Amino acid sequence: MLLFFSSVCFAGGGIFMKLSEGVSRLLPTLAFLALFVIGAVVLAVAMRRGELGVMYIAVLGLEAALTLVFSVAFFHESFSVTRILAVVLILVGVALLRGA
Repeated sequence: MLLFFSSVCFAGGGIFMKLSEGVSRLLPTLAFLALFVIGAVVLAVAMRRGELGVMYIAVLGLEAALTLVFSVAFFHESFSVTRILAVVLILVGVALLRGA
């Protein structure tokens, strides 16, 4: 659960990073910084009970999948078969790492 929450924070931070327009808008900039800090703190707490390599990569994989969904939902970016396949490959890699 902590890994998922951390991933949501990082992916949500990405939304605000884009909305900050290159760190030129104050509120989106503060939002993405706050979400990244919260995500990092939650990940650090989660790492007390797991391996660094597995936990960190799991968060990155979940973040990649969430970011794809968020980019399509909020910014109407393309949702191609290639992008879906890329995220599936990332998630399969995460699942293999967790099982190793």
